[in-house]
Formats: sequence, C-alpha cells, structure tokens
Amino acid sequence: MTDRIDCVVIGAGVVGLAVARACARSGLETLVLEAEAAIGTATSARNSEVIHAGLYYPRGSLKARLCVQGRQALYDYCASHGIAHRRCGKLIVATDDAQIDALRRIAAAADSNGVRDLRRLDAAQAQAREPALRCVAALESPSTGIIDSHSLMLALQGDLEAAGGLLALRSPALSGLVLKDGGGILLRIGGDEPMELIARRVVNCAGLHAQAVAAALDGLPPGSIPAGRYAKGNYYALSGKAPFSRLIYPVPEPGGLGVHLTLDLGGHARFGPDVEWIDGIDYRVDPARADGFYAAIRRYWPGLRDGALHPDYAGIRPKLIVPAGRDADFLIQDVRAHGVPGLVNLYGIESPGLTACLAIAAEVTQRLA
Repeated sequence: MTDRIDCVVIGAGVVGLAVARACARSGLETLVLEAEAAIGTATSARNSEVIHAGLYYPRGSLKARLCVQGRQALYDYCASHGIAHRRCGKLIVATDDAQIDALRRIAAAADSNGVRDLRRLDAAQAQAREPALRCVAALESPSTGIIDSHSLMLALQGDLEAAGGLLALRSPALSGLVLKDGGGILLRIGGDEPMELIARRVVNCAGLHAQAVAAALDGLPPGSIPAGRYAKGNYYALSGKAPFSRLIYPVPEPGGLGVHLTLDLGGHARFGPDVEWIDGIDYRVDPARADGFYAAIRRYWPGLRDGALHPDYAGIRPKLIVPAGRDADFLIQDVRAHGVPGLVNLYGIESPGLTACLAIAAEVTQRLA
C-alpha cells in the first residue's frame, strides 16, 4: 500500500525550507524532497546574501509586497535565532546627470511599496558617507543589510524538524500523477531507496528546475507552465579591503541590478552579478569577463586598481519570459490557475526571494489552506 502524507515540498533551498517550516508549524505532516546531497546548493548558495528593502519592484507586484513584508520578518527571525547579519545600508548611485531621473523613479517606486526610510543625497552628502565614492547623486537605503544565508537555512531546517517535519536528501521527485476526485498527487521519488508517496498537498519549490518538475506531473495542464530562461550572474572578489562600509549599487540595468559592490560579514568585497544569458546550468566563471567589470565599477569607484579582481563564483537566476515592457514578477500558482487541488507551483523565484522567504512561506500556506 502506498503511504500517504499531508504535504510534500520539492526543493530544499531557502524558500523550500521556509515553506516546509511554515507547513509543519501549521500542523501538517511535512516532507521536503531534495535532489542534491545537501540543502541550498543552487540559487540559495550563489547570490549576494543581501536583505533587500523593496525599492525597485512595481507597485502591487508580489515582489514588492513580499519583499517588504519579508524583510522585517527576516530581521526579526535573525534576531530571535542568532543568525549572523548586519543592517549595513546601501547607496544607489547616479554617476552622471542622465541617471538622476532613474533615481527619482526608484524613490517613487519605493514610496509606493511602503518603504519610508529612503533618503535622497547629493554628491557631497554621499561622499561624506563614503569618501572613495564618485557620484552626482544617490539614494540611501538604511533598511538594506547582509546575512549569512547558510545559517538561515540551517535555522529553518531546525525549526522544520522541531515541528515534526522531515528532510530527505538525494531524493529527487521524478514524476507525479494527479489523482482523480481530489485524491492527492502520487509522487515517484528516486534516490537510493526509490518509493511512491501520495501527498494531499505538493509545493513545487524546485527553483531552476521548477518547470521541469511541473512538466513531469501528469494531469497538470501543460499550458499553465510558464516559459523560463537562465540568467547567469558572475561575481568577482576584490583583492584587499574595500574602502566602503555600505553596499554600493548603480542604477539598475535590463535583467539585473547592475554590477554592484556587496560586502560579506567579514568585510570582504565582491562585485557582480553581471547578466549572461545561458541555455544550461554552468557555474564556471570566466576570468576574462572581469575586463568588462573594471569600467562599470570605476564609474562609481575610480580608485579600483588594475588586476584587483579575481573570479569568485557564479549564480543562476530562474527568469520568466514576459512580454517586452513588462517586469517579471514572482509567479505563485495555485488551484485557481491550473485546476489541481492541493498543488502550488513557484516559478521565477529570483531576487528578492531570499529576503522574502518567510513572507512567501506565509503566502503559500494561506493558499494551501
């Protein structure tokens, strides 16, 4: 006889763990399936580890709402669980007069999203805060911070297990069948001990593989699965100490937030990510791509030395393909979108997914209810 369970979450990245934690704490018998040998080995381990304030996203979007809600929830969670983090703030900089309108648009978007602590700075005020910086104007975001993302995932896993939830590593969800009359979803699970399991609820948090997982569910309308594409972001580390105490961001560019400076909790600086459209998963960092970074960085930090950058790591963002002129939003699909009771598919969970993870979890559990 095939075993039954209340809820299966597919994917043990930061969002999957947050969702599973919320499900288990709501009283559901919950299992997390992870194809890899450890938690958070893909997008969750290969990002800037930034806690975003919620500045850029269109009003009314899921990204805007869940980022703002999730940011405060994440700071509170870090404080209550002893997770290393720092509310260091960031500056978004215009390096010429033509970019000042972009700062105004960002400020307006932030205000419409409920971000009330953004400060407008002129060149002198910005350089008083960061003397090595060159700009003509800036926005200061005091609510932006940095976090140890691995410690966050370990805390989420601990909460999940304390609530009775289970994590199964090396256990890929190979395929599934939507049972008739709301009978749940039959999942075929691979790994060292293959098995079948009937789940009343399934949450697809597979990140880069979310579309592939959804396509393997017999009974899910194929037309409900959105087209996606991979955007690789390369990071380069700085040799020596950076003369900045805050994160430094240029105005955004198509597909990303521009080559920005981020700091880790040890004070080490890295630059990135750029945007490299790719067809398959490839985490190699080409040292030659750093050549294009120098000019971009020197627009706001003229003091960057030749040869100071070296390859660090790369991350891949699961981008959704949307019509020209539209901003891609998170896509959280429930029964209203695809007609399958008990199934929630999460697509295009890129930045600010880390910041929003607890708010995404609350959204998903509400929809499952």
